Amino acid sequence: MKIAIIGGGIGGLCAAVALQKRQIHVEVFEAAPTFQPVGTGIGIGSNAMQALMKMGVGEKVYTNGTTLTTQVFQNSTGKILNTIDFGAIKRLYGQENITIQRSDLHSTLLEALAEGTVKYSKKCVDVVSEDTQVTAFFEDGTYVTADLLIAADGIHSPIRQKLVPDSAPRYAGYMCWRGVAENKGRVDEHTSCEIWATSGRFGYAPLKNGQVYWFACVNAHENDAFYHTLGRKEIARLFEKFPAHVADLILDTKPDAILHHDIKDIRPLMKFAYGRIVLLGDAAHATTPNMGQGAGQSIEDALVLTTALAEYANFQDALQHYESERVARTAKVISLSRQIGWSAQLGSPILAKARDIAFPLIPSKALLWRLKFLFDVKFK
Repeated sequence: MKIAIIGGGIGGLCAAVALQKRQIHVEVFEAAPTFQPVGTGIGIGSNAMQALMKMGVGEKVYTNGTTLTTQVFQNSTGKILNTIDFGAIKRLYGQENITIQRSDLHSTLLEALAEGTVKYSKKCVDVVSEDTQVTAFFEDGTYVTADLLIAADGIHSPIRQKLVPDSAPRYAGYMCWRGVAENKGRVDEHTSCEIWATSGRFGYAPLKNGQVYWFACVNAHENDAFYHTLGRKEIARLFEKFPAHVADLILDTKPDAILHHDIKDIRPLMKFAYGRIVLLGDAAHATTPNMGQGAGQSIEDALVLTTALAEYANFQDALQHYESERVARTAKVISLSRQIGWSAQLGSPILAKARDIAFPLIPSKALLWRLKFLFDVKFK
């Protein structure tokens, strides 16, 4: 079997790593001209770490990451509203929750692939699925044929939108800045935190080598010209009533290293496989980042799909199994993440006060139980 993967992000590279481990021929086609270490920090949950271990790259990912033992939720005065014990996840499911620089994860996956697997400057402009093969056409005039095409080309996937025309990304109602700063003792090295207020939300998590990944979200109109042009001093001013280290982290970030984007997801799809084309990662189920599961669900996709392709003699049976395992699970993540984002981004003082009164009354174990479906997984 010959498989072509469109997209060299985390999902596409994980699929390639897992396929090569199964001795399945695969090529990855990436639109960028070369590997570009962009992005900031990301979280990799215990569920995704289990999958990475199965792929044979988990130990190296873990070495490059930072373990999280606790998640803390605060209000803007620093009062703790609730916590989640990530240590319990390790005890129950065998793997840690970690944070890692996106570029470090990306590099680890690239290094695990055979030389020449990834083809750069290959922007896919069309795909045609036929009875016996699928063809991808590229902007440079070339094309490739394969037995199966994996579309791992992100939330704005042209392939998905060709197959499902009404699947355009939907705006969640808020935008976000992200960056990485030096810790300087401001953040516990194994604790992540979110701070909620009606004016915005700020979160941070430790990274390796004394760094901290942070994000800052505010409610805004889509493509809001005002917020998307703010510099770090103006961003910090939006959070001046938060604990002092919030503004410090923003101001200590290099101006050209602060990313900004509107937060979007896609409505859950009913299917991921269309003839000889199958969707994977954000192309299939882009979610808001409120559960830290964007990369994680892509990693799960890669392992489940690859295992099915290796175990089923008929690739259509493999794709049916992939859908049965992934469609409902990822739809639940999309829906729950959107709900969490709505609650965290409340702009109404009355509703926010009610939330802040009610949230501490929820036992920490109940918060962990709500996430049981995420971490209690078994991969072949």
